[in-house]
Amino acid sequence: MTPPPAPDRRAFLISLAASTALATLGLSAEAVAAEGLALGSPNDFSFDDLIAQAQRLAQRPYQPVPNPDHALIEQIDWVAHGQIRFKPQDALFADGPGAFPIAFFHPGRFFQTPVRMFRLDQNQHRTTARELAFDKRLFDIPVDSPAQRLNSHAGFAGFRIQESRLGDQSRLDWHTNDWAAFLGASYFRAIGDQYQYGLSARGIAVNVAYPGTTEEFPHFTRFYFAPSEAGSATVIVYALLDGPSLVGAYRFAMTRGTGVVMEVDSTLFLRRNIAQFGIAPITSMYWFSKTLKDTGVDWRPEVHDSDGLALWTGSGEHLWRPLNDPHHVVASAFFDNGPRGFGLMQRERRFDAYLDGVHYERRPSLWVEPLDNWGEGSVQLVEIPTKEEIYDNIVAMWVPHAQATAGSRHHLRYRLHWLADEPFPAAQARCVATRMGRGGQPGPPRPRGVEKFVVEFKGGPLELLPLGAAPEAVLTSSRGQFSGVFTEAVPNGLPGHWRAQFDLAVEGDDPVEMRLFLRRDGHALSETWVYQYHPERYPSGV
Repeated sequence: MTPPPAPDRRAFLISLAASTALATLGLSAEAVAAEGLALGSPNDFSFDDLIAQAQRLAQRPYQPVPNPDHALIEQIDWVAHGQIRFKPQDALFADGPGAFPIAFFHPGRFFQTPVRMFRLDQNQHRTTARELAFDKRLFDIPVDSPAQRLNSHAGFAGFRIQESRLGDQSRLDWHTNDWAAFLGASYFRAIGDQYQYGLSARGIAVNVAYPGTTEEFPHFTRFYFAPSEAGSATVIVYALLDGPSLVGAYRFAMTRGTGVVMEVDSTLFLRRNIAQFGIAPITSMYWFSKTLKDTGVDWRPEVHDSDGLALWTGSGEHLWRPLNDPHHVVASAFFDNGPRGFGLMQRERRFDAYLDGVHYERRPSLWVEPLDNWGEGSVQLVEIPTKEEIYDNIVAMWVPHAQATAGSRHHLRYRLHWLADEPFPAAQARCVATRMGRGGQPGPPRPRGVEKFVVEFKGGPLELLPLGAAPEAVLTSSRGQFSGVFTEAVPNGLPGHWRAQFDLAVEGDDPVEMRLFLRRDGHALSETWVYQYHPERYPSGV
């Protein structure tokens, strides 16, 4: 998988941080005279018409969006792009209607595809769309920037939704703070209830690290913005997606609350067969955590935007899969029928687990909630090796069992919950830590090929265990032998905090799939921990 088009992901996330004032890519707070947004002629619009347009496009060969200014835009590198700032007074809906102004991104080397933007208006039961003309005068641009030589037909690169312009003085200033951003291919982000950007969603994923194929990155080429109703916290945006293998029409209903909830309604038409059709894809970054950190790799205890994949299966089971940074690309599939949800979560919320000023402990989790029965398929997790935190290397998505064939139509509805925690947590105890180390008893020589695991669970029924009662660790694995299995209360005085310990002896470098949950009197007390252990990644006894 190629990561999102950003050469320095860390700088990009800092620039999008909604809780900071003026950031690297933030909006200028200076009032500079400008011509303002120019609107084109009105044309009728409806979501049904957009779907029909997508269907017609899918019957034609793919035509990439032309970019006549490619050579010049290529000169707008990351530093130059960060110095270009949209003027907030020229934002769409800066004076209403509705609470949330829309600001725009300038094109640059890593965001070159022109994206057309349209304002929607309702007049006597008729909705019209008028295109917003790109004009470099909408941006504050340094006098020596290559962007000064750009023609007016270049086109916007993306947009962001600002905080409410109607908020009181205790709320975030809309001029310098935003809560959702669409930029690059079909990527988009939102902040959670910790006022931080982190992981990304995508409109669709095509052949992510799939053997024998090349990953495609369809682009959102058009966005249509509907004015928000008075008193509403919801922004409606329509989008047209186009790529070599498919075309799609999207409706995003995005609500700013404690975090952000997006309801997605999409219809896609396939131009050709797709080997791996990834629905509701999530992209994140995981480098290392407390599970096992290579000695001296970095000064921080943990570095990640997400530390695990959570699944709520069609049968009602809750699973927790800690993430890995493998030596090679690894794809895992969790087969299901009618999944209730899945997501990439950031469960570690303590600052001292990271010690970093970019505040990984505040990064949002992202939960996908299907609004229809998605039938048979699998949640697929792709883990890609990384040696830095600047690239996204984790993808999670739903892949239907049925083949995605040319000429087929797919209607998909789901909600995206950008929050600190899962919106539908399990009633059982949940996994809060996975730790690994050399197996066997202390003292030389430690046995080779033996790894010790310590898995912590907290909350739920564990808080109600009678004095002296201990849960049973229920363990299974695809291969290898367990020994030294036991459970104990974590000696920190916190009620309901237990850990299971065990050693795994295994030969060879093939991955080992493990499952663990806590049980008492035949009843599950915890969610199910599932883990993929790579012996070649973590050689024991060395």
